[in-house]
Amino acid sequence: MRILLTNDDGIYAPGLAAMERQLQQLGDVTVSAPLTEQSGVGHAITYLTPLMAREVFAEDRTRRGWAVEGSPADCVKLAICALLPERPDLVVSGINSGMNAGINVLYSGTVAAAIEGAFFGITSIAVSLEYHDAPRYDIAAEKAAAIIQQLLAQQNATGHLYNLNIPIVVQIVA
Repeated sequence: MRILLTNDDGIYAPGLAAMERQLQQLGDVTVSAPLTEQSGVGHAITYLTPLMAREVFAEDRTRRGWAVEGSPADCVKLAICALLPERPDLVVSGINSGMNAGINVLYSGTVAAAIEGAFFGITSIAVSLEYHDAPRYDIAAEKAAAIIQQLLAQQNATGHLYNLNIPIVVQIVA
């Protein structure tokens, strides 16, 4: 399975790293995320200036992904149309710091990135973690990956959009 991973908190966000580690157990993960934090940008896209992307590498020189000077929706669109050699089977956006429920989904870059994937007919999942002063992204990513596996196992068609919010109780109880 080919997985495109993005977020709105930026390529160096701890939630993104935790989600990447878990998703690697499900398939081949490619990261295309904003260079800087893009929370609250909604479904903005860049069209008046050049959209720049550069490869980012970890300290051990392994490829970390693409840092895009744009919005989360830009990251998904650019990855699908230009950066990836093949179309992904799944788009995951997150783990976002803070829930995306109610009216917040209209402003959320995390949710917008998942919507962008669904626009392309690709099953897409936004993952958010309820705010906590000491977030446990590792636990949240583990729970999210298990739920993602369940969703994919039940799915009969492509292009579904899911918004997964992980409550604080998961961080405390686990």
